[in-house]
Amino acid sequence: MSGTLYLVPAPLDFGCDEEVALAEVLPEGTLRRAAQLTHWVCENARSCRAYLKRIAALHPLAAPLQEQHIVELPRAVHKKGDHDGQFNAAPLIAPLLAGHDMGLVSEAGMPAVADPGSSVVRAAHEAGAPVVPLVGPVSLLLALAASGLNGQNFAFVGYLPQDAGERAQRLRALEALALNQGQTQLFIETPYRNAALWQALLQHLQPNTRLAIAAGLTLTPSRVESRAVRQWRQQNAPPDNRTPVVFAIGR
Repeated sequence: MSGTLYLVPAPLDFGCDEEVALAEVLPEGTLRRAAQLTHWVCENARSCRAYLKRIAALHPLAAPLQEQHIVELPRAVHKKGDHDGQFNAAPLIAPLLAGHDMGLVSEAGMPAVADPGSSVVRAAHEAGAPVVPLVGPVSLLLALAASGLNGQNFAFVGYLPQDAGERAQRLRALEALALNQGQTQLFIETPYRNAALWQALLQHLQPNTRLAIAAGLTLTPSRVESRAVRQWRQQNAPPDNRTPVVFAIGR
C-alpha cells in the first residue's frame, strides 16, 4: 500500500524580519502531523529544515533533522512553474509508493497554491495515493476575505508582466474583467518590485475601481486596506519593498 501525501502549509513569514509563533497561525493537528513525517518534497531544503526545526520546538520529530529525507523540486520548476502538467514529479514520490507518508511544503502558505507543487499532487493522484491537505494560512483567501471585494467570483492571476507596457495592458484587461463581470482579480509581486507595481496601479486603473492591498498577513504588524483608486491617489501610501503583498482589484 502507498503512503499518504500531506500538503503541509507553512507560516507566511518567509523572508520577513520577524517570525510569527507557529501555534498562533497553525492548528495543533497540523503541527503534530508534520512532526510525524520523515519524507518531504519542498522548494528549498534549507528552508524546509528551518521550518522543521521550528516545529520540533513544539512537537518531537519522528526523526532527527539530519535523518529527514528531503528532496527539492527542480530549479526549472521554480522558474517556470509546474501547473501546466508538463513536469513529471513521479520520481520525487518514490518513498510514497514504497509506503512512506510524505509531506509537500512550500516556503510560505499552502503548497501548490501560488507556489510550485501541483505536479507532486498530480503524481500522487495518478499513483492512487491519498492526498490530504492540512489546515493553515492561505494568503490569497485571507486577502480576499479582508478586501471587501466579491468573494463569490474571483480569480488569481499570479504575477503581472515586468515590462511596463505589457503590465499596463494586462492591468487594463484585468480591470475590464473585474468591472464588467464583477470578478475580483488577485495578483502578487516579488516584494522589491512592490513600488513599481503600485505606481502602475495608480497610473492605469480607473478612478472608481476598488484596489485592496494585504501585506504581512498573520504577522505583526500587518496591513489590509481597501479603497477606490482616486482615494489612493490622494493618499498614495505604497506598500514597502520588504513585505509580501496580495493585491486585489474589483468594483
